[in-house]
Amino acid sequence: MLAAYATDQAKSRGRLVGERESAHRSAFQRDRDRIIHASAFRRLKHKTQVFVEHEGDYYRTRLTHSIEVAQVARTLSSALNLQGELTEAIALAHDLGHPPFGHTGEDALQAAMAPYGGFDHNAQAIRIVTALEQHYADFDGLNLTWETLEGIAKHNGPVIGDVPYALADYNASHDLELATHASAEAQAAAISDDIAYNNHDLADGLRAGVITLEQVSALPLVRDCFARVDELYPGLEASRRQHEALRRLFGAMVEDVLATSRVLLEQSGAQSVEDIRALDHSVIRFSEQMFGQLKEIRAFLFEHMYRHWQVRRMRQKASTIVSELFTSFFEDPFLLPPEWRAQANSDDLTVRARVISDYISGMTDRFALQEHFEIRDPATPALSKANL
Repeated sequence: MLAAYATDQAKSRGRLVGERESAHRSAFQRDRDRIIHASAFRRLKHKTQVFVEHEGDYYRTRLTHSIEVAQVARTLSSALNLQGELTEAIALAHDLGHPPFGHTGEDALQAAMAPYGGFDHNAQAIRIVTALEQHYADFDGLNLTWETLEGIAKHNGPVIGDVPYALADYNASHDLELATHASAEAQAAAISDDIAYNNHDLADGLRAGVITLEQVSALPLVRDCFARVDELYPGLEASRRQHEALRRLFGAMVEDVLATSRVLLEQSGAQSVEDIRALDHSVIRFSEQMFGQLKEIRAFLFEHMYRHWQVRRMRQKASTIVSELFTSFFEDPFLLPPEWRAQANSDDLTVRARVISDYISGMTDRFALQEHFEIRDPATPALSKANL
């Protein structure tokens, strides 16, 4: 039984291009499946989370992160009686717009695109699922339902002020009501992202050796998790002790969101998804106490992990690669593959820049490294893309 404030599939606003619905799958199931089968989703396998994909097989990539987010989102959605298939679709799609090298690549692309409307990975995700995926006979993109598109666009909250061009362009023809909050399902997907990366960034940082177990076990909340493990399993070997503590951290975040959200949903009096959208605040949230503890963990990670000299070196390299690729393609669009060159070879510099942005943002880490190597190393012959 779904809650009154959950999204009702029977009342979906439908798809931009009308389709006959499946006899075997719901509309939101089809959205989820189309996302999973999208080329952009497969490319997440070779896109950075924190550590560049080729640096190690055990670190999270955007793909494994998205799968973990979807798992948390399903748990929250089920416990709160939300529409689970919609929540999962939004969670799986939330990072589709990320360029190579994670947030470092996004910063570099945003700087290059500043004169031409900027770059934002959430807006780029909308562009991917509405235009850049070109596999279906009847439409460009994936032709997702309005509710899934709304969730992708607004899962971090209302989009007000300067709306990124990639989102503004689509919204002009298919109004996603950007100034309101999204559904509770989209909010559940968004906070699942926070839960997943707070946990796995600690795990990946420990595996990489850029932070230590002693540092992590002294953090608020994490300290209590280690103490509980030590009480239950005295003398446990280090790797199991770490895993047991971090999974308890994971569970503590999930339980906090559920307890806090149940109270907020009850207090809201919401009896429909439209009531959720009309609120002036989100309803799927951490408690103030948990939020404060997580801020301390994030501050620790920024200081000791994201700014670690080894990570900074790779970030510097990544920024240079993205910036130089953009400059090279912008100055000479004939460096682009034929299908992209035809679009980019325009006297309108904004059009040219946006085509190049689409091309670069779709690259995996390894493809960006290879393209930069081919273009910027004068001694390197051009290689066949079929071999990449």
